[in-house]
Amino acid sequence: MSPRAPLGPGSLRSRVTVIALIVLTLALAAVVLITATLFRAASHQAVNSLLSDRAATARQIARTAATPEEFLRRIDVRSVRARLELADGTVLGTHLEPSDTEVKRVVRLVGGRPWTRGARVTFYVDNKLLEGVRSRLLWEMSLTALGALSLTALLLWIGVRYALSPLDAMTSLARSIAHGHRGGRLSPRRSDTELGRTAVAFDDMLDSLEGAEARERAAQQSMRRFVADAAHELRTPITGVQAIAETVLHADDNTPAEDRQQLLLLLVQETKRASRIVDDMLDIARLDTGGLTLQLSPTDVAVLATEQARRGELLHPGVQLSVRGAAPAVLADPERISQILANVLDNACRAAASSGTVRIEIEHTETTVSVTITDSGPGVAPADRERIFDRMVRLDESRDRRAGGAGLGLTVARGLARAHGGELSLLDTTGPGAAFRLDLPYRPPS
Repeated sequence: MSPRAPLGPGSLRSRVTVIALIVLTLALAAVVLITATLFRAASHQAVNSLLSDRAATARQIARTAATPEEFLRRIDVRSVRARLELADGTVLGTHLEPSDTEVKRVVRLVGGRPWTRGARVTFYVDNKLLEGVRSRLLWEMSLTALGALSLTALLLWIGVRYALSPLDAMTSLARSIAHGHRGGRLSPRRSDTELGRTAVAFDDMLDSLEGAEARERAAQQSMRRFVADAAHELRTPITGVQAIAETVLHADDNTPAEDRQQLLLLLVQETKRASRIVDDMLDIARLDTGGLTLQLSPTDVAVLATEQARRGELLHPGVQLSVRGAAPAVLADPERISQILANVLDNACRAAASSGTVRIEIEHTETTVSVTITDSGPGVAPADRERIFDRMVRLDESRDRRAGGAGLGLTVARGLARAHGGELSLLDTTGPGAAFRLDLPYRPPS
């Protein structure tokens, strides 16, 4: 299929005008033809009626006319010509050629006058007169139609140009946006017309495209920042692994075994920290792409919270942890729920520091099972309540990176909660400390 030629400026206006004129021309031609046909039929009917009247009049005049000449003078008029034939073959009156006549009627005369015996009169209607009237009518109608077409063409050109002005505005706006000028909109005054609805749909499309473009730029900027932060976070444990490995490699035989063991322990810790950062990054990538698979089963959240509390006591000996409450089992992935609780609990224990307290409370309603983790730390400023869930965010930048984590734990925890159809949020608290609540959907067994 050959490509179509691009539409030139005003081509739509020209096509609409030409099509409208063609339709109007056909309509006017049909009107002229119908009028001519009706005029012919009406003229024939009128002529027949006129001849019938003239025949009745001729019979009446034949009774009173003394001579054929007088009779012919009284019935022969301009519109209806008469020709009288007597019984002896004498012909009186104007002789018309057959081509000059259209309708004729023969009437046999009866009466008391001698000349009427065996006489007959023929009436003719002059065809030239009818044709003249018909031609004049058609000519005047043609001139009127031509004038109407000319006036209509002018009005159509102006009217279509005004009616299609929103399309010109749409074209100008599209070209402006193509040249980099964002933010322009048509904003039609009326949205209940075809062009108004088109303009509204065009504005909605621009909003969607510009919104998608802005989101894409933000996503690219966020990804670049995320990659840079991740590389920065991984550099610390990788540098530690390299330094410790070089120290072990260059250690001589006289190095005490206790020092070697301490170096190997540090090496394992740095390796685990790098592995934890990589695992968190993989989890975030799976959450972003929808590639995370949950292994759902009936899960007792209270049991998982108790296990994580015991783990927290081992990792943070100075922090006092307590678990209170119970709830029915929910349909969830126990490994991922444990990961959520571990990330939030580690964050709470670091905030509470030594000699602090962390409370875990389990509650449930008819539709939700909730786990609230409250610490006695400094709390979170209102401006940071949502930012704390962003990637690579640590509110205390002065804290050692090795103790403070990579800033991915809460991001992963919220993503896993939402993957379960739940939510992880930071509650408003009146006292010191922060309170995180995990809400999971609960459906009572049927």
